[in-house]
Amino acid sequence: MLSYALSLLYVTRSSWTLICSSTLHYRSLRFVVVFWILTCLSTNPAAANHTSKEEVDTSTHAQNSQQDYLNAHNAARAQVGVGNMVWNATVAAYAQNYANQRIGDCNLVQSGGPYGENLAKGSSGTFTGTAAVNLWVAEKTYYDYTTNTCASGHVCEHYTQVVWSNSDQLGCARVQCTNSWWFVICSYYPRGNLSGQSPY
Repeated sequence: MLSYALSLLYVTRSSWTLICSSTLHYRSLRFVVVFWILTCLSTNPAAANHTSKEEVDTSTHAQNSQQDYLNAHNAARAQVGVGNMVWNATVAAYAQNYANQRIGDCNLVQSGGPYGENLAKGSSGTFTGTAAVNLWVAEKTYYDYTTNTCASGHVCEHYTQVVWSNSDQLGCARVQCTNSWWFVICSYYPRGNLSGQSPY
């Protein structure tokens, strides 16, 4: 029997379940995915070029390319009538630089930078960039656009950042941490989730 102390999300072969501060005991757990997404707020997002240790992930590996990140975001945005995002190399360089800083610990800690920000990590080698975006988009189930609120006991800010209409520039990165987990970050310009405003 496997036992995992989690504060976030676990994934079985066919279902996603949100868990808050609990200990899980399961006989057959395919893989564990834990995520926490934080939105960074800043009044004046910077547009200057950033450098990074490694190039932004533009590999041809399925579900980890620039286009894969864009496709996953834009599909969710199209569902609610929001325009497409475009890739921003400066924002992507920032994301890659911060991802590199998390390789040693894989902690889901906000960067404190000038952009909106979604973070995720997963223990499985199949935890792709697209899988991370799909986790954020899955929060749509709990979001009520009419009242601009989230169902009690759930979080929706990760989803609302994905579909925030003014956040039309995207940059993402994915790295493998020293503990073999995968860390994914997407950064958004301009930032979303502004207090008192609806995403679209």
